Amino acid sequence: MTQPMTKEIAITDTYQGGKVPFRPGNPDAIRVYCCGPTVYSAPHIGNARAGVVADQMVRLLREVYGREAVTYARNLTDIDDKIIKTAAEEGVEIEVVTARATAAYLADLDALGCARPDLMPRATENIEPMIAMMQRLLESGHAYAEQGHVLFSTEAFEDYGKLSRLDQDALIAGARVEVAPYKKAPTDFVLWKPAKEGEPGWDTPDDWGLGGKGRPGWHLECSAMIEAGLGAPIDLHLGGNDLRFPHHENEIAQSCCSADLGGVPLARHWMHNGMLRMGEDKMSKSLGNIVTPGELLEDWHGEVLRMALLSAQYRQPLEWSEELLAASKTQLDKFYRAAGDAEPGEVSSSVLGAMCDDLNTPAAFAAMHELREQAQAGNAEAASGLRAAGQLLGLMNETADAWAKGGASDDDARIDALLVERAEARAAKNFARSDEIRDQLAAEGIVIEDGAGGATWRRA
Repeated sequence: MTQPMTKEIAITDTYQGGKVPFRPGNPDAIRVYCCGPTVYSAPHIGNARAGVVADQMVRLLREVYGREAVTYARNLTDIDDKIIKTAAEEGVEIEVVTARATAAYLADLDALGCARPDLMPRATENIEPMIAMMQRLLESGHAYAEQGHVLFSTEAFEDYGKLSRLDQDALIAGARVEVAPYKKAPTDFVLWKPAKEGEPGWDTPDDWGLGGKGRPGWHLECSAMIEAGLGAPIDLHLGGNDLRFPHHENEIAQSCCSADLGGVPLARHWMHNGMLRMGEDKMSKSLGNIVTPGELLEDWHGEVLRMALLSAQYRQPLEWSEELLAASKTQLDKFYRAAGDAEPGEVSSSVLGAMCDDLNTPAAFAAMHELREQAQAGNAEAASGLRAAGQLLGLMNETADAWAKGGASDDDARIDALLVERAEARAAKNFARSDEIRDQLAAEGIVIEDGAGGATWRRA
């Protein structure tokens, strides 16, 4: 049984071109889809931003509409040119490549506090829905078969380009497609391609006249998986801004032309997150300017990475740096110290209001700092509210003590013993020894914090 909606959510809808109220088709059965990774290598932290933003939006929807009201799907593209190339270079089956990359992606997002989606469809498990969708497109004249390919005819869909707001010349330039003799127009895109010798392939209906085996184009996969797993239209589609064109544009075209969606462009709402930058450039595997969550997790807690990713509003580009990580760690330290061991209470209206305002995480963090100040002044309700707010943002899931000692080495007991000795020295007014212990631990990067309940320590 779901709880009643208590707060209206506003989002920046890319398709509608501005901030609008979130209006699901059925508030008791909200369907959300996020474009997942192509699993050919370990993800970089920029890839993880889309997963964290989607997880954050789903958390908010469940807070407002109820846990059971939201179904969340994120796909895995497990057949692709990059996967085939990687497998060939390593001399292994593609399943080896996809299994390894999938495990890395899921482990990294787990560490960043992302809950597993309700559905994780794989492209190779949805070939039949893809063929069925192409059959409808061929029959309606929105697609055509030529030289072993099936292609979508963009000229047959009058709203093509509406999501990306590009004119015809920009669409042609932005598509970055090779000139191919089997295309009727430069912007036409491949739904199905011939499988080369040694590549995975599937049979198509004889009346298509393609001959041999083929495999799906990337754009077709998401439309078919949405239709098969969630049913179309859905309520919310998320993904990185780099997918807006051509991938999401093509999803809309093929979905709208293959079924009657009642005028809905596949999803009632579209949200796109900004890119991470390393210096002057977008973080990209092709540019080689990447860092992976796995590498970062060797030095930073997953909550630090998550807070860094949420430090800017999701639509904005985000400059990734060690300074950002250090600042995020400092803020989390303050939140944990102020919340202490308080149990989570109600999420404050200030924090929830900020999140309902287009996932305004900077405003939510500012509201959390106000709660922190109140908690430090002894307000127990504020401490509980701070803990609840943190957990709404996928943070503050550790105990205060565990957080303070996070990353400590095996000599925790030695440090604890030194704090006991320091307390005894202070009680005996042996301040020289007390100061000596403090200075010794400070040199090791240990910060001692004295409070009403005694001294605690944390690593700087």
